[in-house]
Amino acid sequence: MIAPSTTVSRSVRVAEKFGDTVQGEGPGTGIPACFIRFWLCNLVCSDCDTPYTWDTTRFDAGVESHCESVEDLLAWALDRPEELVVVTGGEPLIQMAGLTALVRGLRAARRSVEIETNGTIAPSRELVAARPYFNVSPKLSRFGAGMPPARRLVPDVLRAFVATGRARFKFVVSEPCEVAEIAALEAAYGLIDISVMPEGTTAEKVLAGMRALEGPVRERGYRLGTRLHVLLWGDERGR
Repeated sequence: MIAPSTTVSRSVRVAEKFGDTVQGEGPGTGIPACFIRFWLCNLVCSDCDTPYTWDTTRFDAGVESHCESVEDLLAWALDRPEELVVVTGGEPLIQMAGLTALVRGLRAARRSVEIETNGTIAPSRELVAARPYFNVSPKLSRFGAGMPPARRLVPDVLRAFVATGRARFKFVVSEPCEVAEIAALEAAYGLIDISVMPEGTTAEKVLAGMRALEGPVRERGYRLGTRLHVLLWGDERGR
């Protein structure tokens, strides 16, 4: 049973939740996981793979999202067999208070939690104290096309994530030359535990991208990442 003090009667806006899958990206790749996907994002990335979480010019927010209480989300996650709960989006830190209550409840029940974030909103002290891992994915210039650099890269926020001691940095690239851009960010902001994975929503594109990236990523000492869910299930939603 979760102590009453670990949750607050609060609702968050959610796009979807699903299990019976594995974490497909970052250091947790391959670990059985369930996912809670928050709705709404503060960026407009050109090649976003979940535009239904924010793009109301193409998707109906009333269809693609709903409000759900933190208590109900906890009950759903804790009734599942997966130890790892991935909270993703959209951008989950927009809904900081509800996110913090959810993470506190999950951690009180001894679940591991990874939060997927674009790294533009600093985590609150309360959220950091709950000890999730932060999978931080700063957006490189190609994916941020059309956005001012100051919108997609916030130096003080990147440094704040490093200071938590719980951040891992994950970059999506389309060309090997973008690894140099990652190295510049690493040097500027002290980024740590860096994974690099290729863009792609088909197994063929992901594998081709990994082959092209292997040399430049290895030379920098980074981790070569994949999109395991794409290799297994393609672009199927909810996997």
